[in-house]
Amino acid sequence: MLALMIYSGYASDAQIDTPAASPAGSVSTTVGLTEVKIDYSRPRTKGRKIFGDGPTFLTPYGKAWRTGANGGTKITFSDDVKVEGIAVPKGEYLILTWPGATEWTVSLYKDIKLGGNVSEYNAAQDAAKFKVKAEKLADRVEQLTFSIGDLTEDNKTAKVQLAWENTSVKFGVTVDFDSKVMASIDKTMAGTPDGDNYFAASVYYLETGRDLKKALDWMDKSLAAQKDGAPYWMLYQKARIQKGLGNKAGAIATATASKEAAAKAKNADYEKMNDTLITSLK
Repeated sequence: MLALMIYSGYASDAQIDTPAASPAGSVSTTVGLTEVKIDYSRPRTKGRKIFGDGPTFLTPYGKAWRTGANGGTKITFSDDVKVEGIAVPKGEYLILTWPGATEWTVSLYKDIKLGGNVSEYNAAQDAAKFKVKAEKLADRVEQLTFSIGDLTEDNKTAKVQLAWENTSVKFGVTVDFDSKVMASIDKTMAGTPDGDNYFAASVYYLETGRDLKKALDWMDKSLAAQKDGAPYWMLYQKARIQKGLGNKAGAIATATASKEAAAKAKNADYEKMNDTLITSLK
């Protein structure tokens, strides 16, 4: 009996780990100030026909799909966002889809407990439901892959892409961070801002087309706080502000100083950027 107990205890502790048929995957990125994260299980094609019309396909057109394996795919937003123009509160959602030949329907589903049990789908739980274009891929994707890319220069919009077999679909996520940034600037400037704060606020005002006189004042205060001289990247931004204010002579002088400092630091990129800026002022 003692021997049996010892063996049973050993057997209960022993675990054999093998690779998952559909291993876990995760992708995340920050859009503006909002983290967008996707957690999913990644099935392989294994020689199967994945998307198509009829029961011979793993995921037939027009049928609800958990959009992955196991418990389905979850997407999380750390702030309120808009998805394909639809307001979606911050939180975690399932991504449910209805594939089609040229168009897919996508739902961001509020009831996470649904998991992969799409037969229990309830439209009342849709946080957002929309249609997106389906595109054919030139290169075959063996394993389901989600990515977050196509981030716009203003950091306000990104695209979530699903790619599997020879099909790709994308949907857009748009964020709003301006109110947060402005509240942070107002709070910081009401206190005791340092040189970095002045610089960040100045550049934000420049990039968003706000009061350039105030931006210039903050930039000068930031430069005055520098202990080792004026950095070339700060001078470059000051020259841009001066250009925006119509002070061409001042902007050229500042850009020239920035270029010289960049050359000393062996930063060819800023040398070229200043050359371009100076040329635009002549």
